[in-house]
Amino acid sequence: MASPTAAVVGSGPNGLAAAVLLARAGVATTVYERASTIGGGARTAELTLPGFHHDMGSAVHPLAVASGFFRRFELHKRIELVTPEISYGHPLDGRPAAIAYRDLDRTVEHLGIDGEAWGALMRPLVDRAHEVAQFTLSPLLRVPAHPVTTALFGLRALEQGGPAWNLRWRDEAAPALLAGSAAHTVRPMPSLVTSGAGLALATTGHAGGWPIPVGGSQAIIDALAADLLAHGGTIETDTEIDSLAELRRMDAVLLDLAPRDVVRLAAADLPNGYRRRLLNYRHGDGVAKVDFALSGPVPWSDPALRRTPTLHLGGTRDRIAAAEATVARGEHSDDPFVLVSQPSVVDSTRAPAGQHVLWTYTHVPGGSTLDQTEVIIRQIERWAPGFRDLILASTSATAMQMQQQNPNYVGGDIATGAATMRQLIARPTLAFDPWRTPVPGLYICSSATPPGPGVHGLAGAYAARSALRHEFGMTTLPALGLIERPA
Repeated sequence: MASPTAAVVGSGPNGLAAAVLLARAGVATTVYERASTIGGGARTAELTLPGFHHDMGSAVHPLAVASGFFRRFELHKRIELVTPEISYGHPLDGRPAAIAYRDLDRTVEHLGIDGEAWGALMRPLVDRAHEVAQFTLSPLLRVPAHPVTTALFGLRALEQGGPAWNLRWRDEAAPALLAGSAAHTVRPMPSLVTSGAGLALATTGHAGGWPIPVGGSQAIIDALAADLLAHGGTIETDTEIDSLAELRRMDAVLLDLAPRDVVRLAAADLPNGYRRRLLNYRHGDGVAKVDFALSGPVPWSDPALRRTPTLHLGGTRDRIAAAEATVARGEHSDDPFVLVSQPSVVDSTRAPAGQHVLWTYTHVPGGSTLDQTEVIIRQIERWAPGFRDLILASTSATAMQMQQQNPNYVGGDIATGAATMRQLIARPTLAFDPWRTPVPGLYICSSATPPGPGVHGLAGAYAARSALRHEFGMTTLPALGLIERPA
């Protein structure tokens, strides 16, 4: 009897997670990648100058410790993750920055007049952080495993996602902290989606933290690839799959692709109704990214930010909301939200001695072709005067160039689909098993499936679990951890 076989198209974190699970289960698995390097949205490369290592997509990884897949995979034993004492910082005009320490009590003390309110909002979630992660990183159509935690989370999301979102607060710092996390959704706020994302990320900030992988996000990819190869899998780069027909010999095919590319590969096989639903899948607004090589550390006015790997720039909650509303109208903001990562403050391998890398992006209308370098420099200079003088080189990617680098980022949409409530439930279609398509043996494992965007590997793991059950009759998942060998 021939050994079972599977193909995975796309080598992002989800594609590789799916391949690892399949290979561990004894399925001969081949990953096909169109680019010359693997990793998708989690690659690291010298984008500016030799010796400066920049993350091409994701840079900060709270889900690396929250994800059930990565916990089972024992990622923390395979790579070095630096978890800073400050999860993220948020500069404000004319006053000290708002700081989200990993220590919730320290954050409460730092926030002053709103400290107790922040503690009351966050502590029940932080105390149940594992259960919050299970809920937020699971398909919404599933019955919650922890209904009390789900209710606590839901009530807080309703409060912070509606007209009452400011009633809890008396100062600007605490709501700005939450708005910075919520803005990762690239959506207008307040809404249930933005508040839910903000609360989930804030919870990880006080629980597992927001770690930085030493050497860059590529370290996560390399760990997945090494495990795949160790269990008999293969990876073929520079290989474009143009049609599902090329993979007919495989027992299962998993596509780490955006819905429109699923249709491109499998149009002849997909039922008309399902194909229309995939083509009606909506993509959101985009990001424009700029990477900097610097001669020294960023001179933030608030010294606390000089040791903070992740920063949210944009000012108060109201100003961030106004900037996101501008983007949602199809316009570019002159006062935008900017996400900043300065990994070299905790990882000296990223740049030559004494020098630094800086990773930034801002939100723009989907399909934008405008270079945002100057806009981002001005926003950083607002809280770090003299930043411009440190720039040795920079590399810009417009929203459309982000799509060219990674076709799943349609129009620069790094979430592979608009983060609307409808598309969190029906992602990419309404189904209890949304990874499985009507075509026998064909599955979708990209961020266009639950639980959505982020470097967590779970979309791939869920798809692989479905394939193992339906195609190979396997109901028991294989172990994923490292095998400890006696000394």
